[in-house]
Amino acid sequence: MLLRSAGNSELDGHDTKISFIYYSANSPFIESDYKMLSSHFLVNKFRYKRIWNVFGMMGVVWRSDVSFSWFAGGHAFLAVLFSKFFRRKSVVVVGGFEVAYAPEINYGQFTLGWNKKALTKFVLKHADLVLPVSDFTKNEVLSYTKPKNIIVVYNGIDTDRFKPEGEKCDLVITVASGSGSIIRLKGLDIFIAAAGYLSETEFIVLGLSETDMDTLKTFNPPKNVKLFGRLSQDGLIKWYQKAKAYCQLSYRESFGVALAEAMSCGCVPVVSERGALPEVVGCTGFYVPYGDPEATAEAIKKALASSGDLGKEARKRVTDNFSIKQREANVVHITNKLLEMQNGKN
Repeated sequence: MLLRSAGNSELDGHDTKISFIYYSANSPFIESDYKMLSSHFLVNKFRYKRIWNVFGMMGVVWRSDVSFSWFAGGHAFLAVLFSKFFRRKSVVVVGGFEVAYAPEINYGQFTLGWNKKALTKFVLKHADLVLPVSDFTKNEVLSYTKPKNIIVVYNGIDTDRFKPEGEKCDLVITVASGSGSIIRLKGLDIFIAAAGYLSETEFIVLGLSETDMDTLKTFNPPKNVKLFGRLSQDGLIKWYQKAKAYCQLSYRESFGVALAEAMSCGCVPVVSERGALPEVVGCTGFYVPYGDPEATAEAIKKALASSGDLGKEARKRVTDNFSIKQREANVVHITNKLLEMQNGKN
């Protein structure tokens, strides 16, 4: 029996115990899911850091009805394994990196050796429910194995918080957080090169680590490019509200949370035709070939010259398809359905 997502969820499971398993700290989308689930279920949050956390995780899963893991990595392998042993249900969110294979930019879990691949494939095959964040990511999952149940549940944006405010100006921004392959992955070198064609327009890169900021400086960015480090969500929102155009020039993208946040604030998107970006943007922005600064500059000019209606359409696409309320309704609904199956209810 395949589970289905729901547009609305009227079901709550306040007696249901969920072990919320994660590895990465300070991820807003992980924290958002934790808070969301906590408003409907009894949730025990457990962060797996080191191998000696195994016994703690074992106890958390044993005391739960469902294990819910973010990212199909080693921590999810243990959560799914313990869930099978204790006859609990397991849910795993696939964010993208763990099913990516892009050795040309040194990116993806499947570039890290046979052991990483084996752990991820086990998770995808044996979890009771796999939740990829886009159709693009779903297709990557299916290229490796066929899960028991797989449902796309898009990332959710708090559209009440990420909203337009004040006047827009001819400002172009992009957000890139992370490290290592982030420059080519997010197309930051292309963003800087495109700025050279539009010397009168201000270009801003936000969210950089100190290492990546130093690396970008070696590209000799023109004077109209400014680089900023990591910001709070409130700080990001102010930039989104000010900028007219937002660029996501990625080599690959499993969803594009920053892109959707910017669109929710009325930014006109300019994106590469890669990964899940077309799923997010639809017909509300401009597409460019990856790695073409001149074509990117032309698209940015069109975005800046567009009427305010296009920014409104971009926001509407997010509120209609990628709101946090929709993610909450779907995740809660299918979690309850999963438990109904376990209890023999159809």
